[in-house]
Amino acid sequence: MTDALKPLDIDTVQAFVRVADFASFTRAAEALDTSQAAISLKLKRLEERLGYRLLERTPRHVRLSPQGEQFIVAARALLNAHERALGDMGAQPSRRLVIGISDHVAGPDLPTWLGRLAAYDPLLVLEIRIASSRDLVAAFDRSELDAVIVRNEGDRQDGEVLAVERFGWFAAPTWQHTPGRPLRLATMAPPCGVRHLAVRALDEAHIDWTEVFVGGGVMAVGAAVSAGLGVAALAHRVAPAGAVDVSEQYGLPALPVSEVVLYSRISDLRSRETVRTLSATFRGVLPR
Repeated sequence: MTDALKPLDIDTVQAFVRVADFASFTRAAEALDTSQAAISLKLKRLEERLGYRLLERTPRHVRLSPQGEQFIVAARALLNAHERALGDMGAQPSRRLVIGISDHVAGPDLPTWLGRLAAYDPLLVLEIRIASSRDLVAAFDRSELDAVIVRNEGDRQDGEVLAVERFGWFAAPTWQHTPGRPLRLATMAPPCGVRHLAVRALDEAHIDWTEVFVGGGVMAVGAAVSAGLGVAALAHRVAPAGAVDVSEQYGLPALPVSEVVLYSRISDLRSRETVRTLSATFRGVLPR
């Protein structure tokens, strides 16, 4: 069989799509539970098979070449057709994953993560629950959730650390604190772990504070910050667009870093592959 008629290898095409999605050979290797060397070899063989370069690589960046931009459309369609063919043949039963994601973790990148999961596993029914880390861990321990991605708020050591994030005190650019008056806080309601860390840091620094807004989620707290109602303790990644870290300006105490942790009890191979993709996606977005 000539190269022109030789069919494309599904695993090789999948490796290419994962590298393109993550813009990283490292993240792609984590998602596919293999090595960077194996991924590089697959890409080399695919480019040789097609006769053109799919990726442009520098020491710091991986991006699609013009030919890669065109080929990835067909590559995704091929992977989706492969998954659906397996499903139609009954090779893979219907699956549902119930995953909890902490409100302080989800942030603005959630649509990207969900899109990648859907593209990777089109037959999966994915149920996402957004809540506080404490509530999600409790639900996981009651076997109500298959996996959770949360902030580590205790001494528990049985999870997989995906990232470590920094927090700051964020406010609108025009917001000002009046000296001698309590610091105006926008927070989430107790028992939010981030709220607990924030008020404890203020108390230990002997800074008077008062709550002026209590939100039911990070999006609501971010809206209060943008509206100029007060200052909020937020991870840099989830702070609203345009907000500024006023920690140094007003001498606010440093906040501890926070681990983002995955807990999972998933056992079937295909679902574990999906969760690996989710983990690799988080690592690609969150700073380590």
